[in-house]
Amino acid sequence: MDLSAGHVWVMISAALVLLMTPGLAFFYGGMTRAKAALNMMMMSFISIGLVAVVWVLWGYSMSGGDGVAQLFGNPFASFGMEGLLNTEDLIGAGYGATFAIITVALISGAIADRARFSSWALFVPIWVTLVYCPLAFMVWGGGLLSAEGAIGSWAGEAIDFAGGTVVHINAGMAGLILALILGKRKGFGKDPAQRPHNIPFVMLGAALLWFGWFGFNGGAASSAEEAGLIWVNTMAAPAAAMLGWLVTERIRDGRPTSLGAASGVVAGLVAITPACANVSPVGAIGLGVVAGVLAALAVGLKYKLGYDDSLDVVGVHLVAGIVGTLALGFIALPAEGAGGGLFYGGGFAQLLAQVVAAVVSVAYCAILTVIIGLAVHKTVGFRVSEEEEVTGVDLTQHAESAYEFGGLGTGGTFVPHPATDRSAHEGSKEEVTA
Repeated sequence: MDLSAGHVWVMISAALVLLMTPGLAFFYGGMTRAKAALNMMMMSFISIGLVAVVWVLWGYSMSGGDGVAQLFGNPFASFGMEGLLNTEDLIGAGYGATFAIITVALISGAIADRARFSSWALFVPIWVTLVYCPLAFMVWGGGLLSAEGAIGSWAGEAIDFAGGTVVHINAGMAGLILALILGKRKGFGKDPAQRPHNIPFVMLGAALLWFGWFGFNGGAASSAEEAGLIWVNTMAAPAAAMLGWLVTERIRDGRPTSLGAASGVVAGLVAITPACANVSPVGAIGLGVVAGVLAALAVGLKYKLGYDDSLDVVGVHLVAGIVGTLALGFIALPAEGAGGGLFYGGGFAQLLAQVVAAVVSVAYCAILTVIIGLAVHKTVGFRVSEEEEVTGVDLTQHAESAYEFGGLGTGGTFVPHPATDRSAHEGSKEEVTA
């Protein structure tokens, strides 16, 4: 097999997308409390480990290939990817794994500060198997929502080039369900300590996400012309969304913030994801502005509606994902065999397809995530105790802390590091006087 430029580009893109998950760890880790930063970052890293193994064993098979009732692929068709050995299909399979990994990791931000790490590690492989893989099959693998699928053949084929439904609506909806199942953090909406503890980490994470997103959107480009359009749109939409978010903050709160700039970039990236190959650069700018404004307004809904979405997964990913998905019904460029969006005279066909895809994605994810989340919560317990939450999930879940200040842990208690201090294994704790 010759290694073509196209193969190399997909491999580079896969590496870029994989980098997004450690980037997300910085983004989320900086947004949470100092005593939960490591736990938050570990939730992203464990997602890489768990999903990569699931993907190799059965996840890839479930997201494509021979379908079962147009809902998911046969998990045993390429179990362990044995059937892909000595074929170029392994490159695409590896690329697909990185999408599954980042999708699951995105969910974790909704339950920051209060989730049991072991329960999260149980939730991840079940969710990616029963929710992500089937939805990926429905949209991209020839299932219900594809052109030949039962829903797609009736409503028309929805456009989702890089994951508006499969990744962002899916992750945002799952985050909302888990936030409702686990309930609010102690002091939600009142405790100033719940504000982001490290904004430079947040901005570093946003930068890594933006960098990796060029592979996320551009990896599947089929021509140089399409790749160029995707690249420009992936630059323009988040830039415009950042400006839209900052203007919204300036009008609403009196000042723009660094957190708003980073969040606006991510909202724009989310919105352009399904549309990156199907809108003009001017359309991408307009989409970015709308996504930035609406996401900025949406993140405040958690205080009005009373759900504790710790790191704004719902406001940024669910809302911006829906915006990007539905916008294609208006601004999709005409293409061969398709009339384009309403603004290009294409009629309502594309808008109907986008609405149906969004509704099906929300409903499917919500129902399955409720079942999985409640099963984990009722059996092994998904939430830490109030005492563990107050102490901090870094210490209670990992016996580590992100920051060491003279060996002092919470409340002025000396906390030895288990990897470097022998007394940690003997349960020794020594009170010190400030």
